[in-house]
Amino acid sequence: MQRSSRASASVVHEAASDIVRSVDDAARAELEADVKRRLEANDVRGAATAALRGYGREIFGFLIAIHRSEQDAADVFSTFSEDLWKGLPKFAWSCTLRAWSYTLARNASYRWRRRAKNKGEVPFDSSGPLADVAQQVRTETRSWLKTEQKDRFAAIRATLPEEDQTLLILRVDRGLAWEDLAQVMLGEEKPLDEATLKKESARLRKRFQLVKEKLVELGKKSGLIKPKE
Repeated sequence: MQRSSRASASVVHEAASDIVRSVDDAARAELEADVKRRLEANDVRGAATAALRGYGREIFGFLIAIHRSEQDAADVFSTFSEDLWKGLPKFAWSCTLRAWSYTLARNASYRWRRRAKNKGEVPFDSSGPLADVAQQVRTETRSWLKTEQKDRFAAIRATLPEEDQTLLILRVDRGLAWEDLAQVMLGEEKPLDEATLKKESARLRKRFQLVKEKLVELGKKSGLIKPKE
């Protein structure tokens, strides 16, 4: 039973992983304080550049995992970078900068999908104010990506609805707190009240348990989890 439980946990973790390292807690606190100081000094370019350099790799890795196409993810990442630039001066710090960045990225992904559905291929915009920084982040992210050994887990994850894939990656691989995760999943870029966040957090906890159970079931069918002897 214990071995089966460990195998189940492994499938959940591996299916959630996009193999791009997240910023650790200490570095994250330092990064967010630095961005805040720059904004208070009206250095918007410096703040946006620091935020993109700090969180850009994990955001781009997340978009690749969700879209399963580096080119599509690059298109979305370009839009995300522009949204970050425009939104930072109005960011209220009611949630973490990291959670807000994932909210921007997810919303940019939705808009990209709608445009692609309505108009076909979406052209890549390389002329934004942070275009050079965004390009550097994309290049650096490629060096972290590993594909062959994770193909089976990515294939399992891809069978899940987009919301469940996002929930899995951001909770297991990225370790977002439940209220930060609620902010991202609700897609609200403005502050949310505590009651709304708690209600969504409770919903996500229940949903997360169902996703884990589904992954274990898929893991058994695919042979990644061996039946108990």
